[in-house]
Parts: sequence; structure tokens; C-alpha cells
Amino acid sequence: MSELASETTRNEDLLNRSTESETGGAQKKPEPQGGFHGILFSEPVSFQSPDTHEEPEVFRDLNLDQIVETVTANWADYDLKPYFYAPLGRIDAIRYRHAIFRDLENPLLLAVVRAFAQRMRETRANMKQADKLHYSVHKGAWLLRAVETYCGAIENFTADLSRASLTSPGFLALRDYLASYRASSAFISLCEETRSLQNDLSKLRYCIHIHDGGFTVRNYDSEPDYGAEVERTFQKFKMGAAKDYKVDYPLAPAEMNHIEAKILEFVALLNPAIFAKFDTFCTARAQFIDEAIARFDREVHFYLAYLEYISELKRSDLQFCYPDISREPQEIHAEDGFDLALAHKLREDKRSIVSNSFHLTGPERIIVVTGPNQGGKTTFARMFGQLHYLASIGCPVPGRHARLFLFDRIFTHFEREEEVENLRGKLEDDLTRILAILERATSRSIIVMNEIFTSTTLEDEIYLSRQIMERITTLGALSVWVTFAEEMASYNSQTVSMVSSVDPEDPTSRTFKVVRRPADGLAHAVALAEKYRVTYDCIRERLKS
Repeated sequence: MSELASETTRNEDLLNRSTESETGGAQKKPEPQGGFHGILFSEPVSFQSPDTHEEPEVFRDLNLDQIVETVTANWADYDLKPYFYAPLGRIDAIRYRHAIFRDLENPLLLAVVRAFAQRMRETRANMKQADKLHYSVHKGAWLLRAVETYCGAIENFTADLSRASLTSPGFLALRDYLASYRASSAFISLCEETRSLQNDLSKLRYCIHIHDGGFTVRNYDSEPDYGAEVERTFQKFKMGAAKDYKVDYPLAPAEMNHIEAKILEFVALLNPAIFAKFDTFCTARAQFIDEAIARFDREVHFYLAYLEYISELKRSDLQFCYPDISREPQEIHAEDGFDLALAHKLREDKRSIVSNSFHLTGPERIIVVTGPNQGGKTTFARMFGQLHYLASIGCPVPGRHARLFLFDRIFTHFEREEEVENLRGKLEDDLTRILAILERATSRSIIVMNEIFTSTTLEDEIYLSRQIMERITTLGALSVWVTFAEEMASYNSQTVSMVSSVDPEDPTSRTFKVVRRPADGLAHAVALAEKYRVTYDCIRERLKS
């Protein structure tokens, strides 16, 4: 049994703690300047990263683990997975993310955000390089480069956003925040100090006199450039193009050797005022990135990573939509949805992707899926769970249009291999897991079950399925149930029958389309025929031998 709960309760607890009195509890964290609460969350209560780094159990059953792993694979430095592990639980929070996604569909804005993200990556890379180095002046040079990159990133991003066409509250708040931050005395001072120091350092000139196994460093005093003189002397002997033997020293990351470090030490002694200013800068500006900017830089990659992932499927003419979100399970539907994890694999293999639709109206709550094995039933169940989960974290979902339910928990019951250590048989384990689900589920839960009770007889399977169906219908939970017990498909007014179809001209060929129609009574027969090898293909194979 697997369960996934939304973040509503946790967020409410955080909010309650943040508003305790100053004498009796924690003080409320002040809101950021300009009302910018982050690009992922519309409320200041959500400033902190989700506190779970553990993958929810339902991810494996619904193949969400594969989706998140692929989405975040190229962005490990940003630690994005916790954001995918935390459903929002509020419709307004979901719409907040939808608006961000819609803004980022503008190629111009997407390019601007990506350019800023790249500059921030360069900034952090320079800071990391500074941390790795040993000599203080060398460390300071990389820190200065990091600050220069950061200041340029902020100035360019602020200017670009001021010209961008924005509609989402998140980006509009960010634009106001950036304009205010860019004009603040703290940022202006940071930029001016950086440029002044770079200007001072760029003017330094010194000479090295090598003699008797040692060297002397002194300030440059208008000595002639011997290299230029030598070149002029030999210019008359030049007889055409010659190979250039000049060496370009790398800007990157090599550690200084002790000779280079000693030279810089002497240069610093010769220019005490400049290097005192340099030391003061390095101490005072060790942590220079604004907290809200750093938070945006991490959070925006939730959108960038997901958009990059689905863009590959969009190029294959698969559609995505922003679902309507409902707190009531009536009128739930999706048109041309598909299993996102499977679609990604099929696209890599250049195979066709089959979409499916469903709808529930009025009292309908439970989709009972029957049909032959390998016909797409389990894929349909996973799709149902994926659509609702992705909708709960504010992402576009596969399909042309969808109206989905805002759940409190998702529960899944998929077949598991028997575990010797729990000393339970397969049937007992199925019953234990499903009863644990029913004890926790509410009328606002989603339950996805895939072929339970397969280890017993058909008669016992039907009997047990009736007991479970009665509990689920009494509960009123939204459910998908893949089963061979076709009697469940017409159990009552809450159940809807959907059947995985085959090619009418070739019953052995699966179409992978799951359509809404009464169960045809053939699903179990086909399963038995396959089990005892009396299908058409099996009989033909026997006749050949």
C-alpha cells in the first residue's frame, strides 16, 4: 500500500507557528521587499524548501519516480526533487504556478530567464573555485570575478524584465523586487566597490628581475618593453607568415604555485593601499547574493526543467494543457491523456504513443477497467494517477483538456512480489494493504488499484472485490480499479465500465485504447486461454510442430 498526502496540513501548521505572539513563540519572518514571495509559492509561509527528501511510495506504482528522475537529471545542483514531492493542496497556489508556466511559454522571456540562470551558474562556479584555492589573493580574485558576474546578471535581468510582457503575479512581483533591489544603496555600493577595485587592480604594473636563482619584484617605472624592441630588431628578417609561439594562459582554475604566490605577495607589499582595500572587500563581501534572488534562481528551475522535459514530447505532436482544478469529484475528465513516463520511453524508441480519455459525471466515482492482458489497463490506471498528481503540483498535464480533482491523499495498490520476512501469503498481504488504505482514505482521496486478489479463485476474487467495492462506494472516494472481476464494472451507479480494446479484425492485436463501454465478458476468458496456452497463436504454434 502506498500513500501520498498533500501539503495543506503542513503549511497550515507553519502558518500557525509563524503568527505566535512575540512573547510566547517564534516571530513571524518579515515579508520580502516588494511582496515577492518566491516564484514557486505565492505565500511567505512557503519560503522554506519542502522538508522531505524522501520519494513518496506511490511514485513507484505510478512511474512518477521515472518522470522526476528524468526531469531533474540535468539540474542536480538545484536539489529540485523535494519540490516534486510536495503537492500544494490549494487551488490558488496551483493557479499561481500555471501563470508562471504560461509566462515562460513566451520564447523571449524564457531566453531571458535562461540567460540569467547561466550567469548565476557562473557566479556560483567562481565562488566554488575561490573556496578551493589556497592563497588568499588568488581566492579574492575569483571572489571579485563572482561579484562582477552577479552584478552584471542583476543589471541585465532587471533591464530585460522591465521590457518583457508579463502577466503572472509571480513574475510581476519579481520585476518590482528586482527594480527596487537594483536601485538600493546596498546593491549600488556593491557594484561601485567592485568596479573601483577592478579599476585599481587593472592599473597595477610591476617588474620581475630574475638573478642568481632568485628574483626581485618592484613597481614598473616606464621601463622599455624589451619584447617590442626585439620584435622591431628582427622585423627586417621576416620572410612571410610564421608560427605564433605566444602562450595563452588559462583563465580557469589552476592553483597558483608557490613562486607565483610569492610574486603576488611582493606586489601587495609594494601597493599596500590597494591591497588593504582588496582585503576589506573580500571580508565584507564573502556572502553577497541576495536571499530572494538566490531563492528565485533555484525555484525557477522547477519550471525550466519540466518545460524542457515536455518540450521533447510536444515536438512529437503530443498535447499538454493546464487543467481546471475542482474540489468536488463530479465532472472529472481528461481528453487524450497519456502516461508521461511511458511516452518518454516510446519517443526514444521512435514508437507510437496512444492517448486515452475518461470522464465521470454526477454520482460516478469509480472507473473499473477490464480487458485482455497487455492491453493498456495498467497504463491507463497510471495515467489517471499521474494526471492528478502533476496537477496537484501545478504542472501542465498530458492531454488536450482536463478537469481534475484536488485530492487530500493518493493511495495505490499494485501487485508486489511476496516478501518472505513478513510471513504473509499473497492473498493475506493484498487484504492487509487494501484494508490499511480504506482505514486512511476519505471522500477526498484517490485510490488506484491494479489487479488485486489475483492469487485466489475467481469465486473468491469476486466475493472479496464486492466487500472492497462496498467500502469504497460508501466512502465516495475517486478510484480506478483494474480487475478481471467484470461484475465490479456494473456494481452500482458510482461505477463506470471501461474496457481495453482489441482490433476487431484481429482479436489478438491490442489497440491500447481504453474505451467507455460495458464489460464484454471476455477478459477472464482470454486470461484463462493465455494461461493454458489455448489461444489462437498458441494453437497455431502447436499445429506447426
